[in-house]
This record gives sequence, structure tokens and C-alpha cells, in this order.
Amino acid sequence: MSTAEQQSTQPSSTDLAEKGAARVEWIRSRMPLLAAMREEFAERQPFAGRRIGMSLHIEPKTAVLLETLQAGGAEIVSTGNHGSTQDDVVAFLLGQGMTVFGSRDDTLEQHHLNLAGVLDAAPDMLLDNGGDLAAGIVARGATASILGGTEETTSGGDRLRSELAGVIPFPVIVINDSLLKAIGENKHAVGQSVVESFMRITNLMVPGRRFVVVGYGWCGRGVAHYLRALGGKVAVVEVDELKAFEAALDGFRVSTAVDVAPWGDVFITATGHADVLTMDAIERMHDGAVLANCGHFPWEIDVAGLRAAAVASREIDDAIERLDFADGRHVILLAGGRMFNLAGREPKGNSLESMDLGFLLQTLSLERVATAAASLAPGAQPVPDDIDRTIARRMLATMHAAE
Repeated sequence: MSTAEQQSTQPSSTDLAEKGAARVEWIRSRMPLLAAMREEFAERQPFAGRRIGMSLHIEPKTAVLLETLQAGGAEIVSTGNHGSTQDDVVAFLLGQGMTVFGSRDDTLEQHHLNLAGVLDAAPDMLLDNGGDLAAGIVARGATASILGGTEETTSGGDRLRSELAGVIPFPVIVINDSLLKAIGENKHAVGQSVVESFMRITNLMVPGRRFVVVGYGWCGRGVAHYLRALGGKVAVVEVDELKAFEAALDGFRVSTAVDVAPWGDVFITATGHADVLTMDAIERMHDGAVLANCGHFPWEIDVAGLRAAAVASREIDDAIERLDFADGRHVILLAGGRMFNLAGREPKGNSLESMDLGFLLQTLSLERVATAAASLAPGAQPVPDDIDRTIARRMLATMHAAE
């Protein structure tokens, strides 16, 4: 096939934008909390004159969040996370007057350039995911230009409280500190989407299969419970004694990664920390074990060590990679060690209802920063209690929980 013929088979930007618009329209119609917020923001314009720099997975639900911020007067400059950007949604957002960097096929190097592009646009507020924008602002010595912002993830909150502690002079509301988000989005939505993505990507059955969930935080809890609900046999690896105790009382086998490695068929990491599934454990796994990560950064599985130890590797498709070892064993790696429920094939991510809740937390927290930053302490902090309770009441109403 000639180059011209190959190019003719690629969707045009117009085709992509139309596809993205159709997907966003469906999702917008199922996010009533953000719909009400758009009407409120259109009246009070809390972000008028503000430029919000965003780093967050670019998919249809995120587009509805950005529309809501734009309705409140915000100028949006954004990029996605590595491996999870959806090109049709990017095309749609560009058509809505937003500045968006990135594509699904971006290398990690290009992703870093995309982050730099967001910061080059001189935002005065940040909507961060993993602490990348906050770290970039600190590295540039440009913290004085930032009014404040939000951080979506546990991983980002950890960075703000460790490597960035004491050097962030503006308030950052950590959305993942919210108990409301922990229950609604992390436990139930991540739990559901991870199990759904495993079944969709691999076409393997859950009942009777042996799963090892590494980490028993809110996401790990959800993954473990949803796997067991579908008939999976589940072991938990957890270094925190209290969480390990909880997992044991919840009826899960609790062990170390090395000890449970020969037992498990599928290993799913959900900790937010680096190197929690190392070659010490991988070398003890049986032939055909499946490795997957649902944490924010692609560092929980020792992918570099895995590839260095392999004598051969082969991509089965864009989400499944087979790696063969000299002893005759092989393992399967999903989505290259990235968040496989967002970076894998046919990514859907968390449920619409959970993201309606989670993104309302984002919008109201950003509004609090925009209108009352001086009343907030600098650095990482939880979602204000009144915001949590307001959203809980609204969510209960949309669920018709009293009926």
C-alpha cells in the first residue's frame, strides 16, 4: 500500500471530532451533577479571567469536566496522561476552543514535552494528576504565578507530601483524600472497571481463577471484592499491618508477593508506589501468569527488569505482550505496565456515575481555590468537609436512594 493510500485510511480530524462529539454527548447526558454545575457556573463565573492548566486522562468523561470549567469562565490548557489519551476526544476539545496537547501514540518523551507545553501557557491554576504539573512549576521556579489547584490521585498526594513538601506555597486540594471519592470512585468504580477491563482485554474467565491484588488501599479493596464477587480466588499483598489485618478479616488470604507468586494466576498492582512487584516474585510465578497495573504511574511492576530477563517478547495486540524466559516459562504483561483500565484496549475507565461525583469534587474544589485561596493553607490538603457533604447529598438525590 502506498503512503497516500495509507493516509487515506486514517480518519480525518473532522471525522475524529465528530466521533468524539457523539461519545461526549452520550456521557454528558448521564452526568446530572455536572449538568447542574454548568448552569450554576454559567451564572456566577467563578473562573472568569483564570487559565487552568490540566494534566488528566483525556477521555469523554474528562471532556464533560472541562466543559463545566469552561462554562464557569475558565480558559483551558491541557494534556492527557501517558498512554491514555483518546484522539477523538482531543479533536472534539480542540473544536471547543481549548488548547490540548497529546495523542494516544505519544512516547514518554513527548508526554513530558506536552506537560511543558501546558506550563509554557502560563496557567494560574492547576488541575493535576500525579503531581507532574506541580513538580514542573517548582523546577521552573514559577510557583509565585500559581493561585492554587487540585490533585486527583493518591500518587500525586504522596509526591506533594514528600518530594514537594515545603516547596509548594499555594494550596492544593487532594481530591483522593476525600472519603466520598474513596468509596464511590476508588473502591466501587475502580474495582468494577479493573475487573471489566481484565475480562475484556484477555477474554479470560474470573470464576475459579487465582488473583493476587497488591495493595489494600481503597482501589485494592475494590478490585479484591469485585473479583471475589465474580467467583475469583483472591490473595492480598499488603505491607501496612492494619490494612493487612482488615484484608484478613474480610476473608482474603494475606501474604507477601514472593510467597504467593507460585500460587497466583493473575497479579494486579494497586499501590501508587514503585517496585512493588519485582523480579524476585516474577521469577517464582508459574508459566502463563498475567501481570497488570491499575496504579497511576507505570512503575509498580518492574517492567525494565522483566524485559531485561526475557529472551524473547512478542506483542499479541496493543494491550497484551508475551515475554518468554530461558527456563521455558512466559508471562503476559497488560498495557505495558500502565493503567490497564485506561491505557488498555477499548478503554472505558470508571463508571459515568462515579466520575460525575469525582469531577464535581474537582469543580467545587477548584472553585474554592479560585474564590478563597487566601483562606486555605499552602500545600496538600483534603477536600473541605462542606464540599464532601454537599456532593453526598446531591449524589443520593440522583440515585433516588430514599425510594
